[in-house]
Amino acid sequence: MLSRRSVRVKVMQLLYTQDRDDSISEKELVSAYSDFIEKSYELFLFSLYVLQEICACSKEDMIKRQSKHLPSDYDKSFTDKIYSNEIIAGIHGNGYLQKLFERKGFANFINADYISKIYDEFAKTDDYKAYIQSDADSEATLDLLLEMYRFCRQNEYYNEILEDAFYNWLDDKSLIVGSVKKYLKAMPSDNKKMVEEFIPDDETVKEFGYELLNKSLDKREDHMNFIIPVLENWDHERLAIVDTILLRLAICEMLEFPTIPGKVTLNEYVELAKQYSTAKSKEFINGILDKLMKDLESSGKLNKAGRGLSD
Repeated sequence: MLSRRSVRVKVMQLLYTQDRDDSISEKELVSAYSDFIEKSYELFLFSLYVLQEICACSKEDMIKRQSKHLPSDYDKSFTDKIYSNEIIAGIHGNGYLQKLFERKGFANFINADYISKIYDEFAKTDDYKAYIQSDADSEATLDLLLEMYRFCRQNEYYNEILEDAFYNWLDDKSLIVGSVKKYLKAMPSDNKKMVEEFIPDDETVKEFGYELLNKSLDKREDHMNFIIPVLENWDHERLAIVDTILLRLAICEMLEFPTIPGKVTLNEYVELAKQYSTAKSKEFINGILDKLMKDLESSGKLNKAGRGLSD
């Protein structure tokens, strides 16, 4: 579920935290990294839980419409099929998954009023009304659920629920969105433990992530000795903290990870500078890393082997 880019972001954030508070030990950083990984998977599970709870509101909606003294034609045709369909039923009827939700206490993380408001707002959309009035097949149901999920991500109540429950929602949002979509598209499934397929893999989390964190800490001085001469007229002590950390991580990858192409590393950290640092950082990081890579290549210190991964 996690990509190398998301791992880079997490390591960058940890190094920034340590820079702001040098009393934080390396052991504590590694522990915090493990917590980051666990929270990413929990956020994926929580996203499924919230979607289930929003759909469940249709049951009460159906009861209210059926109990009206003068129901409209729409009220008469209304059903709770946004909840009772085989995709969502595959979530709320999955005992293994429901035990996970219960064990993690997800029911305590949501605001029931917000859940109802999200459903009520989506229930007013033309897409939902058309779905209710149609003989929807499994494909139409999936399309509607994906539309509901898109609607949720633009809804202030939904984002407040996610942000209040998980501090990593904004950083991991794109990954979680992709994972939830993939899960929905794979439903229905007889595999009750399909969610385990979304547990972050060891290659990304351990072989790359832990190594990047540990080596960037252990070899900080060595890496800075490569960076400082390339800065030329720049005073490295006056650089933006994030820029310094991005350069450290990039040179760490270039020197310590032979299967990751240097150009991939350069592009990745330029993108991170664009997203997390100052307006001028993208060009600065690009220029410094380009020169660093050329210097390492000419000195024979950029030893790359294999094709590596591009994420």
